[in-house]
Amino acid sequence: MTARRRSIIRYALAAILIAFGALTLFLSSAVILDLFGMRAKEGNYVNFVVWANFIASLAYLLAALGLLRRKTIGPGRLLLFATVMLIVTAVGLAFHISGGGIHEQHTIGALVFRTSLTAVFFLVAYWLGKQNPTPVVIT
Repeated sequence: MTARRRSIIRYALAAILIAFGALTLFLSSAVILDLFGMRAKEGNYVNFVVWANFIASLAYLLAALGLLRRKTIGPGRLLLFATVMLIVTAVGLAFHISGGGIHEQHTIGALVFRTSLTAVFFLVAYWLGKQNPTPVVIT
């Protein structure tokens, strides 16, 4: 693949991460801080899922910054962290639900979607890092 095409993919991924991260940061912060009456609108939200989304949004934004600064390893690691954290959150949600915990049905689908999308983000960032390895400078 040409360097130009990799660069387009890098900037496209960074733009998507910024948009998705900013939206997630806004929505999760609104629930955490009860801005605009979001807690009432969300209904029976699961607190640890909201916090996981908040942390993931920060990882998305930091990964986008790393991609824009042409870092090769950092963005992939941040997105891997977010993916693993969301998988652990999904397992926690399964235990929460099986224990009779209250939740909204859409939380399950939203968490599966976010985890899957984050895994795709990770795979693309990992691939970009492998395509453009950091040069070794010998002094």
